[in-house]
Amino acid sequence: MYSFLELAQQFETKFDVRHFPKQPASLYDAAQYILAIGGKRVRPVCVLMGNELFGEINKDAWQVATAIELFHNFSLIHDDIMDKAPLRRGVPTVHTKFGEATALLAGDVMFAQAYDYLTHIDLSYVQKIIKLFNTTSKEVCEGQQIDMDFEQMQNVSSDEYIHMITLKTSVLLAASLQLGAILGGAGERNQQQLYAFGKNLGIAFQIQDDYLDAFGDPDKFGKQIGGDILANKKTFLLLHAKEVANDAQKKEIDTLLELNAADKVQKMLSIYKACKVDEWAKELKEKYYKAALNNLEDVAVLSARKKPLHDLAVYLMERES
Repeated sequence: MYSFLELAQQFETKFDVRHFPKQPASLYDAAQYILAIGGKRVRPVCVLMGNELFGEINKDAWQVATAIELFHNFSLIHDDIMDKAPLRRGVPTVHTKFGEATALLAGDVMFAQAYDYLTHIDLSYVQKIIKLFNTTSKEVCEGQQIDMDFEQMQNVSSDEYIHMITLKTSVLLAASLQLGAILGGAGERNQQQLYAFGKNLGIAFQIQDDYLDAFGDPDKFGKQIGGDILANKKTFLLLHAKEVANDAQKKEIDTLLELNAADKVQKMLSIYKACKVDEWAKELKEKYYKAALNNLEDVAVLSARKKPLHDLAVYLMERES
């Protein structure tokens, strides 16, 4: 059994190649750019870990893992355009560096390239793999659209937000694990327990991301601190603040949501802290984290085989970037 870091190193060695033709360079250099700036490669490694939980790593798992990472980066390129994000992993986003039109095409060609890798897997797995990949791809796009819809809505419930982040963030992590489990020969029940582990861990991961966006160390986070506040995103933090704030604080929140003042982030964070939103977010993250660990416990394999996934969950919950 390999640890997450060991598999991440193995994946990076295989993945660190040019995935696109050289011409037209204006398109393919933009696509390659986001891959070259790195990342934790959590989702593709989850494919490998989901496979190894049930047996030796299938050679097809590397193809599926690569497809997952390309799809993930396709979604990041498009998300950054929609969010008008200037930075990704501490460097200019693709649309900032190459322009929006080229960034859109770079994301599109990356999506197509992901499918090309899936054509290399054994035919006995193709139907199940493609079906789950397609379902997940549509759900991620649905989640992004709902996230944008929230920006135009006055009231969003916590349940609606959980549904959104489940689609936008959690299902890809969950599906990555299940894709690996399929290749590892897991039964349906084990696949579903592993999927649930990934889904709950993904929700906890997003809560942590919301928290870091507001309260993280900008030198470690790699993105603009307060970006969600500037974009008026309906994050867990904002929704809870509006639920528990007093009348004066609610009025100030509404005023800040209408403004783009230079001190908008600072003032909103002051309200969050006064409402103890930071403490609440940590408690909510812990709730979903514990649910994820319970799901992992219910997977019917030896406990020793689950340790790398348990360690991964701990690692993701303690991250600062």
